[in-house]
Amino acid sequence: MAEARRLSVVIAERNPLVVTALGDMIKRDCHFELVQSVRSGAAFIEAASADKPAFDVAVIGWRLLDMDGAGVLAELRKRDLDPRVVIFANDHDIGILKQCVRLGARGFCYQFDDPRILLDTMLVVAGGRICIPYIDVTKINDSPLSTLTPRERELLGVLADGWTNLQIATRTGISENTVKYHLKNLYDKLHANNRAMAVALYIKERAAIRM
Repeated sequence: MAEARRLSVVIAERNPLVVTALGDMIKRDCHFELVQSVRSGAAFIEAASADKPAFDVAVIGWRLLDMDGAGVLAELRKRDLDPRVVIFANDHDIGILKQCVRLGARGFCYQFDDPRILLDTMLVVAGGRICIPYIDVTKINDSPLSTLTPRERELLGVLADGWTNLQIATRTGISENTVKYHLKNLYDKLHANNRAMAVALYIKERAAIRM
């Protein structure tokens, strides 16, 4: 009986120590064969853009030399490419997981997970299925901004445009004290200490939507 073909794997990771550890683990597993490792998102995207991509599954670190995992996934989507990707993150941030799922990652693992979890995830993803940690999919698009009222979102938008409290009051026909009241509620909902933090959250969400 012929031996089953090993699944080809590409690693995209900026840390050489992590690449070495992953490579050794993959080589010892009977299901996989490491065919390439790269350190930048651009190099991975080039490999995925080939007429016949030379891999069955890719393991991508969250932080690469030139971009993060979200940037890689967004660029793949922009080019209408759909390689089977497992994001390998070292930050236990549910926001990162949600972002990766929205952008089309097939798998997701944490670097502090048991190595067997990564190998099992790779096997599932290479087989054409999705394998991610538990997450309430009904809340996948939730963000701090989703708790805001339409008026508060409008207010945050003009803050991002650089409007002052006085300008907001003048142009909306409400008092400056009412503007301050709305802003306080807005900051509380976003857990933001000031205008700059709130605007930064707004800009980050808008960027994620455009991806």
